[in-house]
Amino acid sequence: MQRRYLLSALAAASVAPGISWGQESKPLRVIIPFPPGGATDITARSLQEPLARILKQPVVLENRGGAGGSIGMAEVARAPADGLTIGVATLSTHGVNPAVYSKLPYHPTKDFVGVTEIVKAPGVIVINPAVLPVKDFAELVKHLKANPGRVSYATPGNGTIGHMWGELFKSSTGTSMVHIPYRGAGPAINDVLAGQVAVYFDQVASSLPHIKSGKLKAMAVSWPARLDVLPDVPTYAELGYKQANEPSWFGLVAPAGTPAATVDRIQQAVAQALKEQAVAERLAGQGLYPSGTSAKDFTAQIAREIEKMKRVAEFAKVKLD
Repeated sequence: MQRRYLLSALAAASVAPGISWGQESKPLRVIIPFPPGGATDITARSLQEPLARILKQPVVLENRGGAGGSIGMAEVARAPADGLTIGVATLSTHGVNPAVYSKLPYHPTKDFVGVTEIVKAPGVIVINPAVLPVKDFAELVKHLKANPGRVSYATPGNGTIGHMWGELFKSSTGTSMVHIPYRGAGPAINDVLAGQVAVYFDQVASSLPHIKSGKLKAMAVSWPARLDVLPDVPTYAELGYKQANEPSWFGLVAPAGTPAATVDRIQQAVAQALKEQAVAERLAGQGLYPSGTSAKDFTAQIAREIEKMKRVAEFAKVKLD
């Protein structure tokens, strides 16, 4: 477990209209259900300072990784519904996990109320070019077909969106690879960089610095169009694999029963933070695209994503228990 604290100067900035709070001295605890270093962690830390400033309240981030995000989400579900604990929900925790596990330590809809979607997150497939010397997506597929079951791919864990992207890739391309799950994006990237695993599926934000340095090579991204941060990398759709072109997302959820006024207060603060130029540019530079939806819309979105991922899991034949 890793705790990092930011105690913001409480009177440092103005508060958004309608946002006032009688618990300014009590920290807002934000549980990140994955280890440091991944896109989930990057997203939360990009909002830490502006949220503390806007809410005039200390913001405490806690990484509680493990079990595809289930450990951290279970802790959010068990927390008091007092507005002092929220969690970073992802397509993995509130879409994929319910689709691939018959039993979870939390219920993805009954145990939570949606607060807001923070960002959309494009996915990427990368390779270590020192281990797998292929120049593009077509050569990668050709190599995998010539070497069925001899290449491994890393993901942030069983039941994560990276796992689903990997299985969709295999189903779509008719290739075979061995899945190596990790306890988060950080450990997975480390082993790919070290050459222990050749292929990696995750959000762009986690791999972008290594792609830019040349240590990793991007093969394709899951996004409607080519990304500004990776203009030379094609989308799955333009390569002919539309079914693999779904991006991911990160949002905030609170324990079920959290007062609507408190949920709205946090949602408004996030929406205000995302409009700040420095925050938007920081996220965009990581390949993350700000959203800031309403609590009602995000709650409905979670329900839709669960049903969508059930169909994807069936298509990719992924069941983990």
